[in-house]
Amino acid sequence: MYRYTKLSLLAIAIAATGAVAYAAKGGMENDAMAISKAKIPLAQAVTVAEQHANGKASRVEYENSKQGWVYDVEVVSGARVFDVRVDADKGTVISSAEDKADDDYDKQD
Repeated sequence: MYRYTKLSLLAIAIAATGAVAYAAKGGMENDAMAISKAKIPLAQAVTVAEQHANGKASRVEYENSKQGWVYDVEVVSGARVFDVRVDADKGTVISSAEDKADDDYDKQD
């Protein structure tokens, strides 16, 4: 039994070392560093999203998607909430959809 514990700890150590090496090589880019390379500043993306949905932004995320780096802005307009995706290079709205349920909070229940 002690032998299996040692082997398990060794496997975990090897996996952790591999993950650290992968991240150090740039395999996992830090979002905070990536946002500094965006052509459109966060404030401008928020303004574009607020004008598009005619409301006020309540949350913004910067994420890498199939379209490249985008700002995912949640905009509250009256009693409705919209998820607006803004291209981080062009500053244009990629998509906009009414958010029927806030998935971020539903997952915590």
